[in-house]
Amino acid sequence: MTRVDFANFLTAHKAVIEVRLTSVRGSSPRDVGASMYVAPSALFGTIGGGQLEFMAIARARAMLNDGDLSADMDVPLGPEIGQCCGGRVEVALMRMRQADKDQAIVQHTEDMTRLPHVYVMGAGHVGRALADLLEHMPVRCIMVDPRADELALCQSAVETRLSAIPEMDIADAPAGSAFVVLTHDHALDFLLTSAALERGDAAYVGLIGSATKRAKFKSWCHDYCDGLTIDTLICPIGAGGSRDKRPSVIAALVVAEIITALTSETTAVAPVGGVVSPELGEAIQRSQTALKEKI
Repeated sequence: MTRVDFANFLTAHKAVIEVRLTSVRGSSPRDVGASMYVAPSALFGTIGGGQLEFMAIARARAMLNDGDLSADMDVPLGPEIGQCCGGRVEVALMRMRQADKDQAIVQHTEDMTRLPHVYVMGAGHVGRALADLLEHMPVRCIMVDPRADELALCQSAVETRLSAIPEMDIADAPAGSAFVVLTHDHALDFLLTSAALERGDAAYVGLIGSATKRAKFKSWCHDYCDGLTIDTLICPIGAGGSRDKRPSVIAALVVAEIITALTSETTAVAPVGGVVSPELGEAIQRSQTALKEKI
């Protein structure tokens, strides 16, 4: 969901109802604040799908037809509506004025700027497969490579950077970013991975390779990086039990690792794109270590 897509939707449809979850008790498919936008013949966003969303859409379109300005729904997510979440939600529906649309676009733009950054360091087969998936995730994906011809092969709607010194892109990244290193050169892999680990504030650092490569990198860090610890490093990446080494399969497993790291209990307390405190940094490292042990 890009700013342009959202703005175009609100501009294209004069009559729009905003549907927002205002209260959640127990289990629910989305959290408080989740919203969607309903026009007579189009939708944007989701409040979780299922019968709840079906009912909300029907109520919103009835409002559009009847000229109502606002409404509220109190919905139990149980057998009464054919869902089994077990919780209960309250939903506010509001016909949007132009000022409401303008404010929604501003808020959406701010939300987009706070998305966590995911740096894909390398535009090879796996890197491009990662970009294909990350473009659909609530992240800002940046693919970095010193090779223009490889970057040109990326067809995903992500940012691409031709960088002669990619370690500078790592140094300039905001706190709480995720880094996946999978370049065409093992020496460059080691350089970039050490740069990401030395930051001390990354939500995720992953290096493509095997257990043998991890051991070699650990030895290299001991000799050339003042004994830099690699406890928080994920290497191999995407080692979730599958023996399939096709780029698309590896990418799917790695994206799962990244999103888990970015949305874990320890990282979710920090504002997206904000400064990570030392305490939170330690918590992030603990969560990454736990994730590494699982794989």
